[in-house]
Amino acid sequence: MKIATTLFLKIAVVLMAIPVLALCIFLVPELGKVAVELVPSYPSLKYIVSIIFYASSIPFYFALYQAFQLLRYIDRNKAFSELSVKSLKKIKYCAIIISILHVLALPLFYLFAEMDDAPGVIFVGMLVPFASMVIAVFAAVLQRLLQEAVEIKSENDLVV
Repeated sequence: MKIATTLFLKIAVVLMAIPVLALCIFLVPELGKVAVELVPSYPSLKYIVSIIFYASSIPFYFALYQAFQLLRYIDRNKAFSELSVKSLKKIKYCAIIISILHVLALPLFYLFAEMDDAPGVIFVGMLVPFASMVIAVFAAVLQRLLQEAVEIKSENDLVV
Protein backbone atom coordinates (compact mmCIF):
# COMPACT_ATOMS: atom_id res chain seq x y z
CA MET A 1 0.00 0.00 0.00
CA LYS A 2 2.75 2.44 0.96
CA ILE A 3 4.68 1.89 -2.27
CA ALA A 4 1.55 2.41 -4.35
CA THR A 5 0.79 5.64 -2.49
CA THR A 6 4.30 7.00 -2.91
CA LEU A 7 4.29 5.91 -6.55
CA PHE A 8 1.11 7.90 -7.09
CA LEU A 9 2.70 10.92 -5.41
CA LYS A 10 5.88 10.55 -7.46
CA ILE A 11 3.79 10.54 -10.64
CA ALA A 12 1.94 13.62 -9.39
CA VAL A 13 5.27 15.39 -8.77
CA VAL A 14 6.43 14.60 -12.28
CA LEU A 15 3.10 15.73 -13.74
CA MET A 16 3.38 19.03 -11.86
CA ALA A 17 6.54 19.79 -13.81
CA ILE A 18 4.86 19.59 -17.22
CA PRO A 19 2.51 22.63 -17.01
CA VAL A 20 5.27 24.86 -15.67
CA LEU A 21 7.53 23.78 -18.52
CA ALA A 22 4.75 24.58 -20.99
CA LEU A 23 4.24 27.99 -19.37
CA CYS A 24 7.96 28.71 -19.62
CA ILE A 25 8.04 27.74 -23.27
CA PHE A 26 4.83 29.38 -24.48
CA LEU A 27 3.59 32.01 -22.00
CA VAL A 28 6.75 33.74 -20.76
CA PRO A 29 7.81 35.03 -24.21
CA GLU A 30 4.27 36.37 -24.72
CA LEU A 31 4.36 38.08 -21.32
CA GLY A 32 7.59 39.75 -22.35
CA LYS A 33 5.97 41.05 -25.54
CA VAL A 34 2.97 42.32 -23.58
CA ALA A 35 5.28 44.08 -21.13
CA VAL A 36 7.01 45.91 -23.98
CA GLU A 37 3.63 46.91 -25.43
CA LEU A 38 2.53 48.25 -22.04
CA VAL A 39 5.69 50.26 -21.46
CA PRO A 40 7.27 50.93 -24.87
CA SER A 41 9.82 53.33 -23.38
CA TYR A 42 11.55 50.35 -21.67
CA PRO A 43 12.30 47.71 -24.32
CA SER A 44 14.55 45.87 -21.85
CA LEU A 45 11.46 45.10 -19.76
CA LYS A 46 10.96 42.05 -21.97
CA TYR A 47 14.19 40.58 -20.67
CA ILE A 48 13.47 41.52 -17.07
CA VAL A 49 10.10 39.75 -17.19
CA SER A 50 11.69 36.69 -18.79
CA ILE A 51 14.44 36.59 -16.20
CA ILE A 52 11.99 36.82 -13.30
CA PHE A 53 9.76 34.03 -14.57
CA TYR A 54 12.56 31.76 -15.75
CA ALA A 55 14.45 32.35 -12.50
CA SER A 56 11.38 31.36 -10.50
CA SER A 57 11.14 28.09 -12.42
CA ILE A 58 14.58 27.03 -11.14
CA PRO A 59 13.58 26.87 -7.44
CA PHE A 60 10.25 25.32 -8.49
CA TYR A 61 11.99 22.41 -10.17
CA PHE A 62 14.47 22.12 -7.32
CA ALA A 63 11.56 21.92 -4.85
CA LEU A 64 9.94 19.23 -6.99
CA TYR A 65 13.22 17.30 -6.94
CA GLN A 66 13.34 17.64 -3.14
CA ALA A 67 9.73 16.41 -2.89
CA PHE A 68 10.69 13.44 -5.05
CA GLN A 69 13.67 12.78 -2.77
CA LEU A 70 11.40 12.97 0.26
CA LEU A 71 9.15 10.33 -1.26
CA ARG A 72 12.19 8.14 -1.89
CA TYR A 73 13.17 8.50 1.78
CA ILE A 74 9.67 7.35 2.73
CA ASP A 75 10.04 4.31 0.46
CA ARG A 76 13.35 3.44 2.13
CA ASN A 77 11.91 3.82 5.66
CA LYS A 78 14.02 6.93 6.26
CA ALA A 79 11.08 9.29 6.64
CA PHE A 80 12.10 10.22 10.18
CA SER A 81 15.66 11.24 9.41
CA GLU A 82 17.73 14.37 9.07
CA LEU A 83 17.64 13.92 5.30
CA SER A 84 13.87 14.45 5.31
CA VAL A 85 14.22 17.52 7.51
CA LYS A 86 16.80 18.96 5.12
CA SER A 87 14.54 18.30 2.13
CA LEU A 88 11.66 20.12 3.80
CA LYS A 89 13.97 23.01 4.67
CA LYS A 90 15.05 23.29 1.03
CA ILE A 91 11.42 23.16 -0.14
CA LYS A 92 10.61 25.98 2.29
CA TYR A 93 13.43 28.16 0.96
CA CYS A 94 12.44 27.45 -2.65
CA ALA A 95 8.87 28.51 -1.94
CA ILE A 96 10.08 31.74 -0.33
CA ILE A 97 12.30 32.51 -3.33
CA ILE A 98 9.43 31.87 -5.76
CA SER A 99 7.18 34.17 -3.75
CA ILE A 100 9.76 36.97 -3.72
CA LEU A 101 10.38 36.70 -7.46
CA HIS A 102 6.69 36.80 -8.29
CA VAL A 103 6.15 39.77 -6.00
CA LEU A 104 8.76 41.54 -8.14
CA ALA A 105 6.54 40.85 -11.16
CA LEU A 106 3.39 42.34 -9.57
CA PRO A 107 3.93 45.83 -11.07
CA LEU A 108 3.55 44.22 -14.50
CA PHE A 109 0.17 42.83 -13.48
CA TYR A 110 -0.80 46.28 -12.20
CA LEU A 111 0.10 47.87 -15.54
CA PHE A 112 -1.87 45.23 -17.41
CA ALA A 113 -4.87 45.77 -15.12
CA GLU A 114 -4.71 49.54 -15.72
CA MET A 115 -4.45 49.08 -19.48
CA ASP A 116 -7.26 46.53 -19.69
CA ASP A 117 -9.33 48.12 -16.89
CA ALA A 118 -9.58 44.74 -15.17
CA PRO A 119 -8.67 44.93 -11.48
CA GLY A 120 -9.06 41.16 -11.12
CA VAL A 121 -5.77 40.73 -12.95
CA ILE A 122 -3.94 41.97 -9.85
CA PHE A 123 -5.51 39.17 -7.80
CA VAL A 124 -4.39 36.66 -10.42
CA GLY A 125 -0.87 38.07 -10.11
CA MET A 126 -1.00 37.65 -6.36
CA LEU A 127 -2.05 34.01 -6.62
CA VAL A 128 1.43 32.52 -7.11
CA PRO A 129 3.15 34.50 -4.33
CA PHE A 130 0.34 33.69 -1.91
CA ALA A 131 0.31 29.99 -2.80
CA SER A 132 4.06 29.70 -2.50
CA MET A 133 4.03 31.41 0.90
CA VAL A 134 1.36 28.95 2.06
CA ILE A 135 3.62 26.12 0.89
CA ALA A 136 6.58 27.71 2.70
CA VAL A 137 4.64 27.95 5.96
CA PHE A 138 3.35 24.40 5.59
CA ALA A 139 6.88 23.11 4.89
CA ALA A 140 8.19 25.02 7.91
CA VAL A 141 5.55 23.44 10.17
CA LEU A 142 6.27 19.97 8.78
CA GLN A 143 9.99 20.59 9.15
CA ARG A 144 9.62 21.51 12.81
CA LEU A 145 7.35 18.53 13.53
CA LEU A 146 9.65 16.15 11.70
CA GLN A 147 12.68 17.56 13.53
CA GLU A 148 10.97 16.91 16.87
CA ALA A 149 10.07 13.38 15.74
CA VAL A 150 13.67 12.74 14.71
CA GLU A 151 14.88 13.94 18.11
CA ILE A 152 12.38 11.71 19.93
CA LYS A 153 13.40 8.77 17.73
CA SER A 154 17.08 9.30 18.43
CA GLU A 155 16.39 9.53 22.19
CA ASN A 156 14.43 6.28 22.03
CA ASP A 157 17.22 4.62 20.05
CA LEU A 158 19.69 5.61 22.76
CA VAL A 159 17.47 4.21 25.52
CA VAL A 160 17.10 0.81 23.85
